Amino acid sequence: MIAKVLLVIAFVAVAVAVAVGIYCRRHTGTVDGFILGGRNVGPWMSAFAYGTSYFSAVVFVGYAGQFGFKYGISATWAGIGNAIIGSLLAWWVLGPRTREMTHRLQASTMPEFFGKRYDSRALRIAAAAIIFVFLIPYTASVYNGLSRLFGMAFALPYDVCVIGMAVVTCVYVVLGGYMATVMNDFIQGIVMLLGIIAVIVAVILNNGGFSEAIISLSQIPAEGSAMQGPFVSFFGPDLFNLLGVVVLTSLGTWGLPQMVQKFYAIKTGPAIKQGAIISTIFAFVVAGGSYFLGGFGRLYEGQIEYAANGTPIYDSIIPTMLSTLPDVLIGLVIVLVLSASMSTLSSLVLTSSSTLTIDFINGNIIKNMSEKKQLIWMRGLLVGFIAISALIALFQYHSSVVFIAQLMGYSWGALAGSFLGPFLWGLYSGRISKASVWCSFVVGVGLTAVNMGLALSGGTPLIASPINCGALCMIISLVIVPAVSLFTPAVPFQIKPPTPESAIDREYDRELAQEELESATASAAADA
Repeated sequence: MIAKVLLVIAFVAVAVAVAVGIYCRRHTGTVDGFILGGRNVGPWMSAFAYGTSYFSAVVFVGYAGQFGFKYGISATWAGIGNAIIGSLLAWWVLGPRTREMTHRLQASTMPEFFGKRYDSRALRIAAAAIIFVFLIPYTASVYNGLSRLFGMAFALPYDVCVIGMAVVTCVYVVLGGYMATVMNDFIQGIVMLLGIIAVIVAVILNNGGFSEAIISLSQIPAEGSAMQGPFVSFFGPDLFNLLGVVVLTSLGTWGLPQMVQKFYAIKTGPAIKQGAIISTIFAFVVAGGSYFLGGFGRLYEGQIEYAANGTPIYDSIIPTMLSTLPDVLIGLVIVLVLSASMSTLSSLVLTSSSTLTIDFINGNIIKNMSEKKQLIWMRGLLVGFIAISALIALFQYHSSVVFIAQLMGYSWGALAGSFLGPFLWGLYSGRISKASVWCSFVVGVGLTAVNMGLALSGGTPLIASPINCGALCMIISLVIVPAVSLFTPAVPFQIKPPTPESAIDREYDRELAQEELESATASAAADA
């Protein structure tokens, strides 16, 4: 029965996704339209696009399972941090200024922003290279959460699922670009909201209700901790490492190109205020719910899988919790994770292809690319990136290289650790130097790469947890940029003071009106 239900749901999902892609083709005639939807996306779709790009199978299966098992109910703090820091504050602090600055600089990608803001072609190329290298493993990790769920639910091969998801995502993004992505994100976001709520209720009821589940959880001791009831404690058995998770998964979004891009595309300042509220509520439900659900993972200690050395296989925890649910709910979870994964995948590959085309190929490898050629290259690279990430995911699944959380931790650490400081300070300060940006890039990539290399080669990493390594990179980036700028020459740049009541939009509208008036006057003079 579950297989039949899923096949029907999958067919409908594919049909809707492709239909949306076809419908949105009218927005893809220009580069700006293809990658930013013409900078005219409303608050609801922008907020859901932000949330669905934020939370995927990586969070639901990988992070919720691992950190819920380690920290119990206190893992919910990660979800709360995602909502307040990663969503609300990100929209408030970055949203209006990002929109104003990218409009003023006519920047469509984060590397283009760095190149124009800091007047450096080399910085632009370096940023594009960092995005290309470190978004690929994150893109591959998005698929992996599906493997355990599909193995638990029915005998459909993981390879078929990965290839099918890749093909569907490829079709609607290539056809409809950014607008198709955000429209599908809105539909998929609704599925995620309903699915998380239903699953939490079902799992708690399956453990005798909330009170009974909490009592059972409170009786489980934590290794190396004398705390009584550590897994129902407000701060859990390991507050320091929990804080690292909160920082990485919350502050990290401020420096991730696929997340910040949502602020480039939103249409007005008031829409940013509305989007902030919608995005925050979405994060509270989806992220908070996922980590809260994972907090009950210890109740399934005797059922989950373990490695040969006795370490829990964290990616098996959430699927094990769900395996006891009715078939209908299992089907809903599969659709939930598919929706989340497709949303994140589409955002990642669109960011990668546009960055590589605009910031690396155009003007460096191919001189004076026309807009039509840029669109062709972006679509071709989209297909290539999806194929590469699918192959990596299949290889990783069959060879069991690393856990989901490790891949995401390395990727987020390098990207946000490189870009967070230069981007945030570049929006608000006119006294930032090129040297400080280079320092941030070197620290973010260097520390992550060294730590990852030591861990994968069997050596002792500098920082045991890739999560803490990523969080440290972000904090260093925020500190090193203003510190180095004190002793190195700043790039001259006029920073406009914040304007209340969305004056940014009025200023921009006046600028456009003035440009149109001057253009019309010039045309009239020429005709005369």
